[in-house]
Amino acid sequence: MKEEFPQTDAPVPGALPSGAAAGGPSARGAAASDDLLPLEAWEGPAILLVDLDAFFASVEQLDHPAWRGKPVIVGGDADKHGVVSTASYEARRFGVHSAMPASTAERLCPEGIWTRGHFDRYREMSNAIMDILRSETPHVQQVSIDEAFCDVSPTPVNREHPVQVARRIQQRVEKLGVTCSIGVGTSKTIAKIASDMDKPRGLTVVYPGRERSFLAPLPVRTMSGIGAAAEQKLKSRGIETLGDLADADEALLLRLFGKNGHVMHVRANGGDDAPVVTDDPVKSVSNETTFAVDLTERDEVEAAIATMAAKVGRRLRRKGLAGRTLGLKVRFDDRTVRSVQRRLEHPSDDELAYTPLLYRMVDEVWHPGVPVRLIGVSMSGFAAEEGVQESLFDLGEVAPNDIDVEPVIKDEGKRRGLIEATDLVKNRFGEDAVRFGRELRADDNTTGSASKNPADYK
Repeated sequence: MKEEFPQTDAPVPGALPSGAAAGGPSARGAAASDDLLPLEAWEGPAILLVDLDAFFASVEQLDHPAWRGKPVIVGGDADKHGVVSTASYEARRFGVHSAMPASTAERLCPEGIWTRGHFDRYREMSNAIMDILRSETPHVQQVSIDEAFCDVSPTPVNREHPVQVARRIQQRVEKLGVTCSIGVGTSKTIAKIASDMDKPRGLTVVYPGRERSFLAPLPVRTMSGIGAAAEQKLKSRGIETLGDLADADEALLLRLFGKNGHVMHVRANGGDDAPVVTDDPVKSVSNETTFAVDLTERDEVEAAIATMAAKVGRRLRRKGLAGRTLGLKVRFDDRTVRSVQRRLEHPSDDELAYTPLLYRMVDEVWHPGVPVRLIGVSMSGFAAEEGVQESLFDLGEVAPNDIDVEPVIKDEGKRRGLIEATDLVKNRFGEDAVRFGRELRADDNTTGSASKNPADYK
């Protein structure tokens, strides 16, 4: 087989991009002719990382045929603190990328076609693709709305080659109208890095035993978990590539990063035994939103809190969870963040019961007139024996709930009846089918940016 490393000028042993083979075509994606090419034997674990190509933008182009081949940008308004959620590959040629301020993207790509995110449609398409993956293997770990790990390791019962599975997944996904790029390797680390090598519609394979040669020329930042601060620490000591990291003194890495230094060293040498976890335990259910126009009035803040609380309650019930630790997060116009938590007397999934408590909690972190840019609500503490769970809000110490507050509807039976009725309507007709007036008011002031958090689509 012809093996080459797709992002260097010279061939490097280790990776096989797009299934290319000596004497045959470059089997970009899942070309049928490539199925006839021979594959090297695969022994040991085999992990795929399936990454949907420019997912939100691809779905929009699928649904709007006139947009195909044109720069499409899914994101919020440029004049309302919006950011780019996803840019089509046509827009990326102008320098537009995810998380870029919408105002910058608008300047770089003035001819871009802008659209806000359509959550229900993305959820529908993502779920259909995840169903494809689960039909190929029961070992699927969805890590975002457009990414999932799959364990397709050959077994004594099923000896199908992992590359054949990857090709079939690409074919099946493409029939739905979008494409994916897949990395194939012996670990999650290798599969994730390989999936980014050849986009869109790429297939990059790193055979067992070639992990280190594949990783060696890559910059350290390529590895997940190495951010800007860690990169600077490593570079200051002459460690610039993953090959340098693999050769580094592990004792030095331990001094710099603690136990994470050991993990970095192992992964840079091609090792990683992190399993594909199919049922990752939920530690926190949360929702937050950024506002196009900063909130300054109490009724605006309470409307936003109620909207976030309702979304959290809905997700809790869909997951069959009830939590005891309620969290509130507020970010101000100067980007500072203040947070507060309360321990509930009883586990709850009922926003009509805990929303009034959130109204009291906000008094501890905010005063009317102070501009608010973002509000988030979280619920954690799902098991009686658990302490306070980690949360993406990074909240402080939990205070006991010593505030006597009345639920929105005092009668529990009526409260549950209303919640169950609204849930039934949403299950049948979508999340926007029924909402309280306060939720509509808050929605009018969002940036329009779309999230890739899987919880937003479940």
